[in-house]
Amino acid sequence: MSSQGGFGTGSPKSFRYPRGGDFDLESGSPRKGRKPKNAHLETSIVMRIRYFYEAHPVAVALILLSFGLSVLVLLSVYETRFRAMRSVGAWSSDGREYPFPKLRNLVMVAGHSIYTSSRCGETESENSWFLEPYQKHPGQAATFLAHIKEGVGIAARDEGALLLFSGGETRRDAGPRSEAQSYWAIAESKGWFGEFSAISTFLG
Repeated sequence: MSSQGGFGTGSPKSFRYPRGGDFDLESGSPRKGRKPKNAHLETSIVMRIRYFYEAHPVAVALILLSFGLSVLVLLSVYETRFRAMRSVGAWSSDGREYPFPKLRNLVMVAGHSIYTSSRCGETESENSWFLEPYQKHPGQAATFLAHIKEGVGIAARDEGALLLFSGGETRRDAGPRSEAQSYWAIAESKGWFGEFSAISTFLG
């Protein structure tokens, strides 16, 4: 008996599995590679997208434009919030105080009209105000003045109060003037800020 390799003459031959691809052990032949199950589905989706693009190029352009604008808006909002958070962190880390740290109360005087006269000596005349039809009655201008003076007085009596004149450019024909600006200008011209103690004012 020969002792080559530890196998006798009747030992089976060694088997080497072929590299690459599947192999059928029963038939002794390699199998064909299987195609992915979703290959047809992917091709169908691509063909549909291509067909839609060729049939409706304007619609596709509008969709892409809307998507781009949405991304820009989201990035802008994120950047604004990020800057706000950084600014708050900067105030805290630097140890600086916030503006008006002692103020605790808000006195808001809501504007109801715009003063259109070039002179502040006619504040009690309804013709000096841009009034809506429902506001045109005697005593309306005097009501505005009383409202302004009362707000200034309340804020002056409270050291922790901030006076806010509220009202934007609500009348197009009145020009680039706001209700808040009108109220502040009248209070300034009347000397009401100096009549009371020093107060903090803000236009909104």
